[in-house]
Amino acid sequence: MFRKILIANRGEIAVRIIKTGRRMGIATVAVYSDADRHALHVRLADEAVAIGPAPAAQSYLALDKIIEACRQTGADAVHPGYGFLSEREAFAEALANAGIAFIGPNAKAIAAMGDKIESKNSPRRLASLPCRALPAKSLTKPMPGRSPPKSVFR
Repeated sequence: MFRKILIANRGEIAVRIIKTGRRMGIATVAVYSDADRHALHVRLADEAVAIGPAPAAQSYLALDKIIEACRQTGADAVHPGYGFLSEREAFAEALANAGIAFIGPNAKAIAAMGDKIESKNSPRRLASLPCRALPAKSLTKPMPGRSPPKSVFR
């Protein structure tokens, strides 16, 4: 288990992660932009690190600033929350290269899920899951015991 996690997000999602970390006995680090200096997640976290000006591109999306905040605080993992960096393959790779755990899917999985075709083929190939396409006629017939919606089947 992790000793200290950095939450690379803000607002309600960061607050929820902080509360969960507290229940699990894990120290938390909040990051914040100038605009979020007095935000609830900053006040609730065990530590907080300023990472730049208000525009997200210059703060919450700046990989180097997030990694530096981890080094500065000794955080051994990063929770991205959702949005911002949670779906960026480069972020997961950068953390791995820095020896910091990413709480989420690995970079390869993030890349696969970002590609619509690959995201459908990956489960079949990687997990050998049985996947069948729906027959076209199943989309035009109502389920047994149900009346078809008038606008679709008339």
